[in-house]
Amino acid sequence: MLAVENLSRLAGAERRDDRIEIARDWILQEFERFYAEFLDVPWQARTAFETRNHATSIRLSRDRISLYSSYVHRMADELETALPDIAGDAGFFDRLEAIYWRSVEDRYESDVAFSFVHSLRRMVYRDEWQPVEYGFWSDLEKTDRFPPDLLRRFGVAGEADAALIEAVLELPGFAVPYRDAAGDSTQIAARINRLASRRGQRIEWLEMVDAGFYRNRGAYLVGRIGFEDGSTSPCILALLNDEDGIYCDAVILNEHLAHNLFSSTLANFHVTTTWYHELCAYLHEIMPHRPLGLHYSTIGYNHLGKVAVINELKRELADANGVFDTAIGERGTVAIGFAGPDSAYNLKVIRNHPTKGYKWGVFEGIDSVKEKYGRVHEINRTGSMLDNIIYFNIALEKSLFSPDLLDEMLREASETVSLQRDSVVFKYLIVQPRMTPLPIFLETAGERELRVVMESLGDCIKNNAAANIFNKDLDARNYGVSHFLKVYLFDYDALEDFVDVKIRSNLDRIDGEEDIPDWYFEDGVVFLPEEIEAGLCIKQREHRQLFRQLHGDLLTPRYWETLQRQLQAEQVPLIKVYPDTCRLPQPDA
Repeated sequence: MLAVENLSRLAGAERRDDRIEIARDWILQEFERFYAEFLDVPWQARTAFETRNHATSIRLSRDRISLYSSYVHRMADELETALPDIAGDAGFFDRLEAIYWRSVEDRYESDVAFSFVHSLRRMVYRDEWQPVEYGFWSDLEKTDRFPPDLLRRFGVAGEADAALIEAVLELPGFAVPYRDAAGDSTQIAARINRLASRRGQRIEWLEMVDAGFYRNRGAYLVGRIGFEDGSTSPCILALLNDEDGIYCDAVILNEHLAHNLFSSTLANFHVTTTWYHELCAYLHEIMPHRPLGLHYSTIGYNHLGKVAVINELKRELADANGVFDTAIGERGTVAIGFAGPDSAYNLKVIRNHPTKGYKWGVFEGIDSVKEKYGRVHEINRTGSMLDNIIYFNIALEKSLFSPDLLDEMLREASETVSLQRDSVVFKYLIVQPRMTPLPIFLETAGERELRVVMESLGDCIKNNAAANIFNKDLDARNYGVSHFLKVYLFDYDALEDFVDVKIRSNLDRIDGEEDIPDWYFEDGVVFLPEEIEAGLCIKQREHRQLFRQLHGDLLTPRYWETLQRQLQAEQVPLIKVYPDTCRLPQPDA
């Protein structure tokens, strides 16, 4: 109805300025509809957690991340229908953005509102290779105070007690009871006090975000502990809900586990607060090694996160007085990877055609690869797949690139990279958090690091399969290791739906049989679990043996068939997002 009314108004407008104002009003109305729906999702997620509706939780994660783009795509199509000459009239959009900004500049969410119209502009010019500025909001990351209703601070006289923790557990205001709030509070307080004892410090305060963080099956309470020497520690309580009520499943009290939990390799958190700038600044204080721009994406503000990441990339190069150059590790067969010196990010462009090392027959084209990366951005990444920030029609200064890298991109990726005067214009640009390629990490890993990483590699494969993602190219070069020794899949050109994979085995064949197995003639993707060890292409024998010792179940058809049956029955398999050492003992354990 709204579109019909505005189409009628535009059709009746004779003056160009009138059409611009009508378009401004229409876009603002659509933005307000989008933002109201966007802000309602976290409250729906809380209800889904309270009612143990796991399927709805998964759907909300998928729907919220696509909500912005669905509004922008629809609005762009309607604008082009109403104003068929708009794509050829850049001045129209220049004027439109100027008066739109005056309408939203005093709002708290002005940056979201302006990114909305900016995204519309990118959609209108989507086929024109006309770059549109992403760094339009220079103050995006700045905040110097926390509003009083964002945080709750509790004074502590040296040690935490159960009464204090019970007050913390009440912050989300759940509509269903805890299974044993007093018992959980006693255990949580003991964990916190044990940390203080190890540090030889008295606790002065406990500070918590006055909101719930919701994702998949769980809810989280997030804050930090303040010690007498001025140091702090994260304090994150992971909650689950079963037929007996809500309970605390785990207590997370160190920075590296907090980083892993908030990694963009997991689905976004739905947080019941509207103070998104201040929340991101607070999360950055808790997890300073995680780039600020990624915190915006982690809480669902992906469109703002894109702006923050571009600003960070440019700032990194300026601070290092460096340029983008080819990324470490072996060169990709499908993508060209590059990064700045000591950057927090890796960037990728897709080649026109794969190199000779391509394993998968006919190359289905650049758009097919880009769609796989886009799909990973929209799904539950289970803590084991790097999120992708995909930029469209973005221009970066030519001076930011090494000559060799620029030459390779213009030669090997000319369908997505071009020069326009002093700018390099990317039709698609993929940005991911930076990792150390697994084979490079293994070359120098010590005994402790090796065990941690090989265990994480198996967990990565298991978590991906639980999300219905199967990487048919198990080569270790497709996996990376984070600063905190967690393994992630970062290359997605060989992904398949796990439910469609045909699980077969040669384990029942008798030595000496020379006939070709029946599965050899089957169509589709055929997977033999016993070949995982060889497929990883890990050179060192002792490393392969350790993987088999830690994750021998991955080499058996039974493990994969059980998981596949769960997915086919539309169940939501459990995934491992924090170590067992964080978990609290449960009555039925």
